[in-house]
Amino acid sequence: MKRPSNKTVDLFSPRQQRNWDWRAAANFIAGGAGGGLLLCAALFGPGPAEARLAIVLGLLLIGSGLTCVWFEIGQPWRALNVYRHISTSWMTREAVVALLVFAAGGLAWFFGQTALQLLAGFLGLAFLYSQARILAANKGIPAWRHPRSVPLMVSTGLAEGAGFVLAILAISSASVGTAALLGLIALLAVRALLWRQYLVELAADGAPLGAIKVLRAISGRFLLLGHALPATLVAMQMAGLPGGGGYVFIAGLLVVAAGWFLKFTLVRRAAFNQGLALQHLPVRGRGIAGPAVKPGWGNAG
Repeated sequence: MKRPSNKTVDLFSPRQQRNWDWRAAANFIAGGAGGGLLLCAALFGPGPAEARLAIVLGLLLIGSGLTCVWFEIGQPWRALNVYRHISTSWMTREAVVALLVFAAGGLAWFFGQTALQLLAGFLGLAFLYSQARILAANKGIPAWRHPRSVPLMVSTGLAEGAGFVLAILAISSASVGTAALLGLIALLAVRALLWRQYLVELAADGAPLGAIKVLRAISGRFLLLGHALPATLVAMQMAGLPGGGGYVFIAGLLVVAAGWFLKFTLVRRAAFNQGLALQHLPVRGRGIAGPAVKPGWGNAG
């Protein structure tokens, strides 16, 4: 059976995308965490001072992510065109929701009312979901377009938000309730489960080998440092061991750092396009054409 030459493989194999650089990744990193933080701050019920700090931090994260994307555009003032396609574009929906998030967040910070905090939180969730759908809408990148990428992005944003809330409570010397600690552990369990499902199904459904290799390479560290270790630190706090506030602070930062590491890897390092497939290998002159090939993929199906 004829095998594809190295030259053919290099020509048709998937390649890493270069259009979205670190600034695009920063929007998903900071914006997703900011949206999750606004929701978790509303649901976990910290004190008024901690709630205001969480709202400010959440809005700063969302704003910094959007600013990075704005600077990525060659002609920044053309960014206003994003508001023209709300019926078809998740980028437009993200931009519209962002305006509502800043309005509701500002009101919640000023008045300190629970209803406004909840409104800002659920708008933060809508912003987070819009970001996840932006990534999935890029059909040319198999690691992004997979259906499991949306719940994975939402789950990590929520886990990061919970991590930020617990870190804020720890540094403010406020009491960290059992419900908040259990909430973080639950979100970590969900994120770990969705990550495993995403990785398994991405490989089973067929994806560029480069993307699978990159994602599998980080899996052990992601699960250990971003899930097992923070959960252990939270359990130490719940057990009443000395230094509990420090355990919670470190656990929260580890959860956030792991989520940011995952999103940077997914957006920058695992973003291989789908390459090209051949219905059959061509042959010079007379002879029998070779079989169909899809170079650089783990599963041709």
